[in-house]
Amino acid sequence: MAATLENIGQLERRINISLPSNEIDSEVQARLKQLARNVKMHGFRPGKVPLKVVAQQHGDQVRREVLGDALQKSFGDEVRAQNLRVAGYPRFEPKGEPGSVTQVDFSATFEIYPEVAASDLTKVVLQRPTTTVSEAEVDKTIEIMRKQRASYNPVTRAAEIGDKVTIDFIGKIEGQEFAGGKGENYTLTLGEGRLLKDFEDQVVGLGAGASKTFELRFPEDYHGKELAGKTATFEVKLKEAAGPKLPPIDADFAQALGVVDGNLDTMRREVRENLEREVKRRISGRVKDQIMQAFIDTTKVEAPKSLIELEIERMQAAAQQDLTSRGVKAGGMQLPRDLFEQQAQRRVTLGLILAEVVKTHGLQAKPEQVRAAVEEQSKSYEQPEHVVKWYYQSPDRLREIESIVVEENVVAWALKTAKVEDKAADFDELMGNSK
Repeated sequence: MAATLENIGQLERRINISLPSNEIDSEVQARLKQLARNVKMHGFRPGKVPLKVVAQQHGDQVRREVLGDALQKSFGDEVRAQNLRVAGYPRFEPKGEPGSVTQVDFSATFEIYPEVAASDLTKVVLQRPTTTVSEAEVDKTIEIMRKQRASYNPVTRAAEIGDKVTIDFIGKIEGQEFAGGKGENYTLTLGEGRLLKDFEDQVVGLGAGASKTFELRFPEDYHGKELAGKTATFEVKLKEAAGPKLPPIDADFAQALGVVDGNLDTMRREVRENLEREVKRRISGRVKDQIMQAFIDTTKVEAPKSLIELEIERMQAAAQQDLTSRGVKAGGMQLPRDLFEQQAQRRVTLGLILAEVVKTHGLQAKPEQVRAAVEEQSKSYEQPEHVVKWYYQSPDRLREIESIVVEENVVAWALKTAKVEDKAADFDELMGNSK
């Protein structure tokens, strides 16, 4: 076997492979003889099938297997000899004149991993949000919890923001109904933003049994591209409106939130502690997002197309599985790749950069870090020791924890390397609350 390497691009390489025909033929014959000893065919006793008959039935398949094995071995030998890091999978193609009596020629085209320069974050400025959880935030959160536990009673007045309403509606564009533009006995809470605000505003003020016709223009950036920017005529009928009744803040309410003895002071303390944990998590998320963007901005690297394609396929499969789990039928159609291309490129690029940062600065996950992370995850369960055992029973589950630890190590290193400026942040904005 002989192989030569070609450089055909910044990351693309081609290995030309020549396989002696006599060696291929010899291996094919050896495998056919081995197969003849065990193959079962109608009309023949086991082990007594003539070699010629076996060759007629299985010769093409065996030859493909022999060629595949020989190509993989020759390719692997040359990759190791040239010290190449292959990204993705090679594409094997036949070369030369078919039917050559002396050799079989193939080419293997593939990409290699790029060289990644060490990231320099010394000139990067990270802004770390700061905020405090005041009594007002605790009160506001408790009020949200009351609304989540509200009961609803039918009302005879006109519908108001906060009411739960049941409606029938039908929408038309240029006199024609459109997909998703019709609903019967559709229930929503006015003001929650489940439907477009301009639609919900038209329901406000209607009494039970009343109908209304109005025009609505869909926003230019509407998620349904076939409707974006178009004007529809809707007819809506309010069938029922129910007003909210909030539960009182008492011992029963506290117990409903998990405070066993119903103590209101304990309830407020636990609400505050949960808010503080969430604030800390969101601040960490904001800082981490800045760090990841800084890596991309300060490190120039070309991501192999093959890795991007593999990531797109992985994301397509995950999205499809998510839709299926939620009962959405896609009719066997795959989600378009352009939905994932930009994000896939970012993920691959960032993965290459982070791998180099981890290697250069020794940020691999240490066993004690992984153990601590697993134990932290287990604290929220009734039997944490069982959760710890569950993680350590599966290499895949443990690798997920290791990835989290590595990411935390990278973030910690970046915070020591870059300049960090604390900046006061609005609590509601940080928490994503609408005012």
